Amino acid sequence: MEILKVSAKSVPNSVAGAIAGVIREQGAVEVQAVGAGASNQAVKAVAIARGYLAPAGVDLICVPAFVNITIDNEERTAIKLIVEPR
Repeated sequence: MEILKVSAKSVPNSVAGAIAGVIREQGAVEVQAVGAGASNQAVKAVAIARGYLAPAGVDLICVPAFVNITIDNEERTAIKLIVEPR
């Protein structure tokens, strides 16, 4: 499953387009975000992606979870959103 990493500076419309593209090609995508700002942008992107895919009859669901990742040799906790069609 492809992983899209979102930062607080990510543009939600761009991330939404990436989510929609991966859903169309592979059927599911994992979106990772570290921190409140990044999580906010990621959730907005999922909501926008739902709008992009709705005209094609695709309804998205999002399953949130925590994941431990390493950034610059430092262990961090990220939010991961598994996004897939219903």
